Amino acid sequence: GMHTVLGVSNISFGLPERERINASFFTLAMSRGLSAGIVNPMSAPLMDAYFAFNALNGMDENCAKYVARFSAKNISVKEAAAPAGKTDLFDAVVKGLSKEAYHAASTMTAETPSLEIIDQYLIPALDRAGRDFERKTIFLPQLLMSAEAAKSAFEAVKTYMAEKGDAREKRGKILLATVWGDIHDIGKNIVKILLENYNFEVIDLGKNVPPELIAETVKKENIRLAGLSALMTTTVVNMDETIRLLRQEAPNCRIMVGGAVLTQEYADRIGADFYSADAMGGVRYAEEFFEKP
Repeated sequence: GMHTVLGVSNISFGLPERERINASFFTLAMSRGLSAGIVNPMSAPLMDAYFAFNALNGMDENCAKYVARFSAKNISVKEAAAPAGKTDLFDAVVKGLSKEAYHAASTMTAETPSLEIIDQYLIPALDRAGRDFERKTIFLPQLLMSAEAAKSAFEAVKTYMAEKGDAREKRGKILLATVWGDIHDIGKNIVKILLENYNFEVIDLGKNVPPELIAETVKKENIRLAGLSALMTTTVVNMDETIRLLRQEAPNCRIMVGGAVLTQEYADRIGADFYSADAMGGVRYAEEFFEKP
């Protein structure tokens, strides 16, 4: 239970490129339980190692401090986790403050029509976060925090709308699935959260989904847009097979694809209608697609 303090730089005495050695040694020492290091806080390699270690070791919630250090805006995900107080709904969503977003939305329902809350506050806030993500001024953890905050606010509004017997028409039905053989669905789940926040109805078939089930569901549910995900190089061939089956069984269904191993070139080769390297791209395509007559 004792704490430890260590002067880090002595390890590199007499060696060239001392900062490189110091940063590596600092990381090793922290991994063995070092409580505090005596370091030069103006040394970029040392401080980079410190923030990266905390992010990887679960000592930086949502990687907020790491993101803040390297964000173009240099802002924390939670604005240093300070209570928002009277933070309004738009700001709460943009900053990723779920509790504050829920409270703000609940308060607004007393005086503001539900659809106005959604159309004039929640959707513009998500659009703002999406644009910042696309411009690389915020990063994936921040985008997810914004999506979760919006989801929390939507829950407050939906509860009120249910009590009043109000409803909001869905913008379109979309099927999502990770292809057969692939057990990774983090990317797909991110897309799902964002699509639902933009009021699309999502049918999520999960991961490791056979092509036949995807085609069957598309026909049964009359799906006009399907999103397929693959993360592994060994499973992209199954995405190809799935697309070929969909072209045969449901030729009117458009297909968007994504995943870490995919490229625009490969997406074109297997006949996908749209490829996106990130989640917001899928949302933008869905918006454009369902706006068409």
